[in-house]
Amino acid sequence: MNKSKLNPKVDEFLSNVTTWKEEFEALRGMLLDCGLTEDFKWMHPCYTQRNKNVVLIHGFKEYCALLLHKGALLPDPAGILVQQTEKVQAARQIRFKNLQEIQALEQTIKEYINEAIKIEEAGLKVEVKKEVEIEMPEELQSKFEEDAIFQKAFEALTPGRQREYIYHFAQAKQSKTKIARIEKNMPRILNGKGLRDCVCGYSKRMPTCDGSHKNME
Repeated sequence: MNKSKLNPKVDEFLSNVTTWKEEFEALRGMLLDCGLTEDFKWMHPCYTQRNKNVVLIHGFKEYCALLLHKGALLPDPAGILVQQTEKVQAARQIRFKNLQEIQALEQTIKEYINEAIKIEEAGLKVEVKKEVEIEMPEELQSKFEEDAIFQKAFEALTPGRQREYIYHFAQAKQSKTKIARIEKNMPRILNGKGLRDCVCGYSKRMPTCDGSHKNME
């Protein structure tokens, strides 16, 4: 690893992490060996080619990962690319549960990164599909017919918040589960809040907020 290419912000980040430290450092070395430029974006180490984002290192509770920004364009002979959610169109992850997995896949990882660099240098772009319109669940429509005030509150939400709720309700397989999800979120909707909006007033958007912020000092 060429130490002259190290970014001080990434050094600071790695000095403060409490999980995945060894794994992050191993991945960092591999990415720098591939000739990428080290940066720090979105609170994570990010690696670029000619100022274009190629790959990001990030960690979760169960795994750490490389996030390849145009991973959807990559061939995947080893079958290791993961689409985080159905909504993620361009990026793909390579996930690891420990340092040994990273070390065992070192050559493969570098091959994937080099291929990602070629894709970026060629100026290839991921063709982003328009978001498919999700059909409103019958259970939600029934609630609207029962409660005009609820319907008015729902329609007053931004289109993005409406879609998020509809998607959340529609994902349930059973009708009773859909109804339970709708009823659980009715107070939030009546209060003009989105599915992941903070409801306590401390923050406009905090996905894990339970309305109390008990851990805030």
